[in-house]
Amino acid sequence: MKTSFFVLAILLACFLFSCTSLKDAGDCQSEEYDLYILAGQSNMAGRGILTDSLKNLQNNQVWMLTKDLSWTVAKHPIHFDKPTVAGVGPGLSFGIEMAKAHPGKKIGLIPCAVGGTAIDKWQPGVFDKVTLTHPYDDAVVRITEAMKYGKVKGMIWLQGEGDSNEALAAVYLDKLDVLIGRIRELTGEENLPVVVGELGDFKPNYQLINTELHKASLRINKISVASSEGFTDKGDKTHFDSKSAIAYGVRFAEQMQKLQK
Repeated sequence: MKTSFFVLAILLACFLFSCTSLKDAGDCQSEEYDLYILAGQSNMAGRGILTDSLKNLQNNQVWMLTKDLSWTVAKHPIHFDKPTVAGVGPGLSFGIEMAKAHPGKKIGLIPCAVGGTAIDKWQPGVFDKVTLTHPYDDAVVRITEAMKYGKVKGMIWLQGEGDSNEALAAVYLDKLDVLIGRIRELTGEENLPVVVGELGDFKPNYQLINTELHKASLRINKISVASSEGFTDKGDKTHFDSKSAIAYGVRFAEQMQKLQK
């Protein structure tokens, strides 16, 4: 009996020591992942063609939250908004680059993008009939669950095809500002770094949104724009091909690291 008690006492002491080395016992779970929110519409979700080699691409330092709110090593496709068309997006390569920049840290990706959603769909209580989802409310559920296992370090946003006309583009930044404010309040990070991505140079009206994105830093703090220059579409004049989507993830990571410094 004395031996068993002694062993238990040692185990308890080790547990408490490991916790206090982080901050305190209550922080043990919360310090496990560096979390990143992936949000927007189909190009963030990924529509690049998924080859056999890309299906097997992974980094054991990079994890993702699954549809059923469990954690698994991240692989393409990261998203599940439209399972029949989900493919290669920028999320995985972004995570891998962030892992390279933070050796020893586990990167946790929180996939929240929903294909075909205009920014108006990213408001509390709004329902998307096509995907039968509540894009913003569902993201809140996923982010809240993920925060049990780490701290949100940033968000990457790629969206705007659904707002690419003069009337909607004129109020786009107002809506983006409000959305980012909500996310920052949710995460408790008032200066949460946010990287927004340009739309592809595939249709003239996409430049309406890109022009607005480059004004974002004038009114929103800790925000940066990732360039889509030189990227190609998959043949539909809308979605980045796999090579471009992967390269885009690297650019998102480069801008995120600059903001974090």
